[in-house]
Amino acid sequence: MDYKNIGFKAGLEIHQQIDAHKLFCSCPSELSEKAEETFSRRLKATKSEIGKIDKAAIEEEKRGRKFIYHISPSSCLVEADEEPPHEANSEVIDFAIMASLLFDAHIFDEIHFMRKVVIDGSNTTGFQRTALVAIDGKIDDVEIATICIEEDAARKIEENEREVKYSLDRLGIPLIEIATSPTITSPLKAKEIAEKIGLILRATKKVKRGIGTIRQDLNISIEGGARVEIKGVQELNDIPKILENEAKRQIELIEVSKRLKGLDFNFELKDVTKIFEKTSSKFIRKAIENGVVFAIKLPNFKGLLSGLIYKEHRLGKELAMHAKINGGGIIHSDELPNYGISNEEVLRVREELNCGGQDAFVISAGDAEIVKKCLQAVYERAKKACEGVPEEVRRALQDGTTEYMRPLPGAERMYPETDIKPITIRKERIEKIKKILPEIPDKKIDRIANYYGLTKEEARQLVMLEKDEIFEEFAKKFGQEKIVSRILLNIIPQIEKEGYEVDKEMVEIVLKGFQEKKYAKEGIEKLLKYFAMNKSYNLEEAIKECALSHMGEEEIREFVKKVINERMDFVKEKGKEAIQPLMGVLMADLRGKADGALINRILKEEMEKLK
Repeated sequence: MDYKNIGFKAGLEIHQQIDAHKLFCSCPSELSEKAEETFSRRLKATKSEIGKIDKAAIEEEKRGRKFIYHISPSSCLVEADEEPPHEANSEVIDFAIMASLLFDAHIFDEIHFMRKVVIDGSNTTGFQRTALVAIDGKIDDVEIATICIEEDAARKIEENEREVKYSLDRLGIPLIEIATSPTITSPLKAKEIAEKIGLILRATKKVKRGIGTIRQDLNISIEGGARVEIKGVQELNDIPKILENEAKRQIELIEVSKRLKGLDFNFELKDVTKIFEKTSSKFIRKAIENGVVFAIKLPNFKGLLSGLIYKEHRLGKELAMHAKINGGGIIHSDELPNYGISNEEVLRVREELNCGGQDAFVISAGDAEIVKKCLQAVYERAKKACEGVPEEVRRALQDGTTEYMRPLPGAERMYPETDIKPITIRKERIEKIKKILPEIPDKKIDRIANYYGLTKEEARQLVMLEKDEIFEEFAKKFGQEKIVSRILLNIIPQIEKEGYEVDKEMVEIVLKGFQEKKYAKEGIEKLLKYFAMNKSYNLEEAIKECALSHMGEEEIREFVKKVINERMDFVKEKGKEAIQPLMGVLMADLRGKADGALINRILKEEMEKLK
């Protein structure tokens, strides 16, 4: 896909948990499956400081769901919204200043917390506390628009159409949010920038690691499309695919809107239950036992619901998602006859709705009130299809696609936090933090590669996997930088993949033994695996068990002569071409007892003597 040609623009919002106690209380930032008690709430949308209600909050309120909260050992009355927030965690403020300096951003003299309306139940208060710390940073050629600190949301346990259960253990864990401007011009560039931001944050050694501790939200638009925010991207490798799919989805919706330009139509609900009284469709039969089948006409939509350019991003999927959010499901005419619904039934529905040749229809079956809500939502989404791509928030899915969550919130969702005093950031505090700034990852990668003679990729892997410090410690102590790099990047991961654990002491013992020439480098992997499997730290025992006693040069030479003599006919026939096969034979017996380069030199010398 030519991303420049379609006017592709993307921005990132990186949300990273900070390794500190909670933002507005002293509770630990730890997850727990233990629930001591529960309580429930219902949340309502409120007006912002400009007197307006956010449209995303209005949509959530319409769902009327009940929220049940599980009180965990790592929560208190602050998380339950039964006690005002305490003073903001100063360790978190210091970290935010450090991050701002690393991104060369402008730090504000005062930090003011705001309330961001969120009534999906993930915050007991009905809002999330957030504060802008710095603006106008930079990473490569991409602007860092804002750096904020905020509180993480409650952890969702389970949900259905009527209620959602949350744990309070995650609520209040401090987050840093790094938001770029929408100037990223390709999906691969977005992944690269996200990776670099993550590396810089990890370089501080002050962020949490593991599943769920970092997430990427993506903002994307194309020419003729609209800004769409994609939430909850967990894996860096998913970013390019998700952005590519969203670009395709917008292209599909733009093409649909071209066919519907200027179209206006009303919501007219028809009861078509009688048509399906003797249907062969099992799920419709079941649905109308205590329910109804309603239908609506979508004029001029025929063929548009099943997809024009990218069928995997067809409009029909969009309509179905809006129905699902309102508690039900739909079937549209572009996919019929199917699902046990006959052609005769399709024709009768078309007749009942007075459909023309280019018209489509949508049906929904079940409880009358739910069906009405579903088809109303479908109608509203179909109307938006006439206008193009709607601004909205979507959820990232595992297959690289997305699904609708809610309308894109606006400025109406923000209003001042009155329970927390502004925090003054003095120059002395900034100067103090400047003195302890970590090395920027890009610079560290270049330094490690150049100083220790590694490839840039080896150095990058060491930094990315946070093995750079232990590498430098071992390299300074034992030398053999290439071997140390191989141990950390290849040997240990392979042993761990087999289910064993290699600790620092094991590596030190093996490197010390190699430094003292007790065995060849080829024996290192065997020894580390022996230590890991036996939880042993006895080097002499390991050398004996792995048959790795070091051989002197003369001993090696005698063994090489023996192998050549045993295969003399083969050697005479192949000449120099016999060297590689003979090395295979020799290494099978001598691996770990002697250096491979030394064995190869002696073999070549003995072969020369045969001329």
